[in-house]
Amino acid sequence: MNINPVLVLAPIFLTTELLSLALCMVLASLRSSGLPGVRQWLLANVAVVVYLPLLGLRDIIPDALSIVLANGMLALSAACYYAGCAHFLGQPPRWKYLLAGAALQVLAVVYWRYGFNSLPLRVMAVSAYAAVVCTATAWLMLRHYTGRRNSVHYRLLTGLSCLFAMAQIVRSIYFGMMQPEPTHIMLASGWNVVLLCIGAAIMPALSMAAVLMLHEALQTEAEEAANRDFMTGALSRKHLFATGQQFILQAAATRRPLTLLLIDLDHFKIINDTYGHAAGDEVLRAFADMVGEHLRGRDVLGRLGGEEFAVLLPDASVASAQLVAERLRLRAQQHQVVSSFGTCHYSISIGVAGWLGGESFDQLCQCADQALYQAKNSGRNRVHTSQAELALLPQSA
Repeated sequence: MNINPVLVLAPIFLTTELLSLALCMVLASLRSSGLPGVRQWLLANVAVVVYLPLLGLRDIIPDALSIVLANGMLALSAACYYAGCAHFLGQPPRWKYLLAGAALQVLAVVYWRYGFNSLPLRVMAVSAYAAVVCTATAWLMLRHYTGRRNSVHYRLLTGLSCLFAMAQIVRSIYFGMMQPEPTHIMLASGWNVVLLCIGAAIMPALSMAAVLMLHEALQTEAEEAANRDFMTGALSRKHLFATGQQFILQAAATRRPLTLLLIDLDHFKIINDTYGHAAGDEVLRAFADMVGEHLRGRDVLGRLGGEEFAVLLPDASVASAQLVAERLRLRAQQHQVVSSFGTCHYSISIGVAGWLGGESFDQLCQCADQALYQAKNSGRNRVHTSQAELALLPQSA
């Protein structure tokens, strides 16, 4: 089947140009987000916007522009796209290799236009570089993506990179079989038109996948901000209660222990009155950082409000939680917070409660709160355990 390539490719290239322009505007609007990779992805689409008109003016403008410069812009677009993915994932962009490959492609295009004029060899050089960059992009995503592994956007970008790499390899082989020089019938074949259409769709499709990943990253940041206390970085009260209920469901399903520590900074009002509220905020931040250093990976620190915090210890018995609480108490007692306001000492009181089964998280918090009240009522700077849990601990002879 032979198709007039001009009739098919003209609207496709126009559509690609408009899509690339739209993506340029979208990516330009995302530059203020501060997310890595946006600038490089924007440059990749700008290069495509320049490339398509140059390619479309073939036989109207000099070949140095419509062939050499056009394919140079295409190589630059691929390099910028990979660099954007690398920046987004926190990896080195490897500009040295990207630009070296792009330069080799341009030199190959120059030679096979002016040294030994061969359209198939030019296409093979361009397709080979695009295939390498697409393969490298897919490998980069598979190795270093640390977001939501079930993310459809991550899978889309990786899958598209693999698909386009394969398409470029097929196109390179197809033109390699046209040696020494393709006829008009070969260029007008359905296969060639399909491969050209796929090639035109590469950058807009990959860029849309990148925009979706940026949107997902912004959404994750917004969720993280909503779920975290802005001052200390601990979980917010609302998210702590949601997490606590999830932990209870897991403990019920696995029959594993779950323990809660409620912590109150002793006489915190005196710290605010003596050193100022800015100093009090600094003490809260320093305390949260200190607690974080002593917790396991699955343990959770949350701020209930003011100077009251909670620590969830999954898979921890009451006895082991008492040891953690005592370690935190001793560390807080020795902790010196040094800042512009001077040096401040503080202590903490802790209430310990273990989940006994059948309780809600609110009920678990009430047990820990009663224990905390006993610790504060007994002179502060001490650890108390809920009476229900004390009854279950083994008694010494």
